[in-house]
Amino acid sequence: MEALKVIVVGGGASGLMAAYAAASEGADVLLIEKNEKLGKKIYITGKGRCNVTNDCAPDVFLEHVVRGKKFLTGCIWSFPSEKLMELLSEHGLPLKTERGNRVFPVSDHASDVTKTLEKMCREAGVHIHLQEKMLKIVAEHSIVSGIITDKAEYSCDRLIVATGGLSYPSTGSTGDGHAEAERLGHTLTPCVPSLVGMNAKGVSSLQGLSLKNVVLSAERAGKTIFSELGELLFTHYGISGPLVLTLSACVNRMPLQEVTLYLDLKPALDEGALARRLLRDFATRCNEQMKNVMRGLLPAGLSFAVLERAGIPPTKQANSVTKAERAALIMALKRFTIRPESLRGFGEAVITSGGVSLSEVDPKTMRSKLFAGLYFCGELLDVDAYTGGFNLQIAFSMGYAAGRAAAKKIC
Repeated sequence: MEALKVIVVGGGASGLMAAYAAASEGADVLLIEKNEKLGKKIYITGKGRCNVTNDCAPDVFLEHVVRGKKFLTGCIWSFPSEKLMELLSEHGLPLKTERGNRVFPVSDHASDVTKTLEKMCREAGVHIHLQEKMLKIVAEHSIVSGIITDKAEYSCDRLIVATGGLSYPSTGSTGDGHAEAERLGHTLTPCVPSLVGMNAKGVSSLQGLSLKNVVLSAERAGKTIFSELGELLFTHYGISGPLVLTLSACVNRMPLQEVTLYLDLKPALDEGALARRLLRDFATRCNEQMKNVMRGLLPAGLSFAVLERAGIPPTKQANSVTKAERAALIMALKRFTIRPESLRGFGEAVITSGGVSLSEVDPKTMRSKLFAGLYFCGELLDVDAYTGGFNLQIAFSMGYAAGRAAAKKIC
């Protein structure tokens, strides 16, 4: 019996895994990538080291999914991080697990991940075309029959679209797949940047300051919508760092002008303990200026900002600080206010939030519910998760599901 002809568009994490899975099931697979090399976005993930996945059980993994948890449950359980790690190791890529269960190649080179995935595809018999761009999906009577590229026209039995989202457009993620999905009648959830820094007012004087073990909280309409301990970085535009990237995934679909951020700069001390600490410091250093007294609590640059928020002149002597000023200082330390203006753009976003509506895609096979022979996987779909290797694993799991399903004779 003649093998099914499967075309995969997009040579990123999800597309490479889909091509490998389909070819491994006996399909005749053509992988089309518009860039000059495969896995261009993989090369820059994890600061060039590539955080391949997160080594945790599927139920724990799904707790880190922001959108699409129910949709992803099947494919994450079918192809969890454990299976991915085994597969990559079997094909010659040694892996290591670091803090937070983050998994990296032992070499610390993201290029080794791409090379391994490409080798897997070639050994499975995948035909690879580089520097070729999909222009149009060919479909008639709700059946996909091929694609037209800038170089040729191809027919196929099944088409897997894995063209990515909009983040890091320099890597080729420019929304090609979204445009075609929408043209065919699929619904798109509006795309917004995720895992990205925030523009914020009034913190430019703190540029370059990095804080560890602080609690960042977000409130909207009087309700706390986010609160987490971690690291934060003040930048020339506002704020970034792990805490902010995680927060962005929670607030990227709401008006940021309705959100207020608070930093607890001393989370190990409650207000009572902090008050006693200040009284001790003021007593021991009663004749010193507040800018010097505060050095025992905070970095110098941050001390001035906190004193300003509390309305205390930095040259004021500790023994002159009033009870009201001390209360204001405690408030500034425990609830240092930051007002976000907007998220940074797709050019800096780790991932895209939004995409092809999940209600129009079968979660077990990634098959379109509108068109026979059409499959979607990866960042093209409306799924996203927090940092730590979760988004790449999602791409691999969806690609594996799509590839295996597309290679089956009966769909």
